[in-house]
Amino acid sequence: MDVLMPQLGETVTEGTVAGWRKQVGDRVAADEILLDIETDKVSMEVPAPQAGVLAKILVETGQTVGVGTVLAVIDAEGAQAVEEPTVRAPAVAAPASGAPPAAKETPAPSRAAVRAPTADRSDTQRLSPAVRRLVAEYQIDVQAVAGTGRHGRVTRRNIMEHLEQRAEPPVRIPLEAPRQRPPNPAESSLPRSQAPAPAEPTARRKAAPEPRPQPAPPPAAGTTVPFTRIRRLTAEHMVKSKATSPHVLQAVEVDFTGVERVRQAHRDSWRAQHGYSLTYLPFIAHAVCRALGEFPNLNASVEGDALLLHPRVNLAIAVDLGAEGLIAPVIKGAEALAVPQLAGAIHDIAGRARASKLKPDDLADGTYTLSNSGSFGTLITAPIINQPQVAILSIDGVRKKPVVIERPDGDSIAVRLIGILAQSFDHRAVDGAYSAAFLDRVRKHLELTDWFREI
Repeated sequence: MDVLMPQLGETVTEGTVAGWRKQVGDRVAADEILLDIETDKVSMEVPAPQAGVLAKILVETGQTVGVGTVLAVIDAEGAQAVEEPTVRAPAVAAPASGAPPAAKETPAPSRAAVRAPTADRSDTQRLSPAVRRLVAEYQIDVQAVAGTGRHGRVTRRNIMEHLEQRAEPPVRIPLEAPRQRPPNPAESSLPRSQAPAPAEPTARRKAAPEPRPQPAPPPAAGTTVPFTRIRRLTAEHMVKSKATSPHVLQAVEVDFTGVERVRQAHRDSWRAQHGYSLTYLPFIAHAVCRALGEFPNLNASVEGDALLLHPRVNLAIAVDLGAEGLIAPVIKGAEALAVPQLAGAIHDIAGRARASKLKPDDLADGTYTLSNSGSFGTLITAPIINQPQVAILSIDGVRKKPVVIERPDGDSIAVRLIGILAQSFDHRAVDGAYSAAFLDRVRKHLELTDWFREI
């Protein structure tokens, strides 16, 4: 059977063979991963269409070919001979009368005897560099981790969840020299071995959001760390963007107190029903989509000496992949989605991005991008425009601040949840006044909308 370059998406016509998992003569099972392919947007795994022996490899690593090209050939009969051996009696010449000779029965081998020995999952399974590093640092038995990736592949999220579920604190074995950190005044009076470790109640751990990718330990001095494929593509894309678009940054403060009231009111019921937390992001996404309908020049792209306005809001959401880099999958037609639908769509694409299950079409046709660093408590970020778009919005940390409340009977000071939304825009497409009016409209939508009705 022929193994073909698959259809990678509606907008993708070719792919590059990134590497073969099997060699000619190797036995493969149906749906076992044969090779990895890459496009300019994403990396994907190609499974075997049926069990057999890999008879031919027709496209070598590094070659780029079109959709439908034959990549390899699988011999199904060869696998049957290997996997289902039979013991046959020697051939006996048939008598002249034509009566068939009596066959000598030979017991068939047991299933245990036929079955190939099972290898260690850590050897047969392809683990990402980040997962391998975590496995080595924390001395994790990969066979004890339930993999949720394709065909049971262990992902970074699986490792982090496994560490959280350990009864004893995980012991980390540094792979390189640790980076010195500033002393903590709270620990200065205690020996380092007696410094208090932060504790978190079990109930709170269970209700916490899914663990975010953790940065890898710093390399030793003088170590050269090659860019990952995603990091390399991101670097090229960002340099091109800075050289193409004259970037301008504008920011507004937003009072998220009303949004927080809704989040707190629905926190437990939402998590019980959906299995994940209701964050600020879908509220902001909804407000941005509404404002883009009123300011279409920001939902656009520059084409020569003209501005192409897009009829739909295809909202790209930046997703952190830890050491592997950053990726921005797209929610198509986001302007038609309510807050709960946006929350589900964001959760879905972020989960598939971190599990390496995105398709090339998930990364195509974005018209506006949201970049969320707020969970790290950032103050303000100047993001780089995701070409060929003309604007990108950064969402930074939300924290309590004293603010002046203006009323007809006089001003007062109150504690409010304040965050900054910062937009980088292409000055070729719009001017500062247009961008500022857009940001003001987003702020008003967030502060004045009756979010209880939206949920």
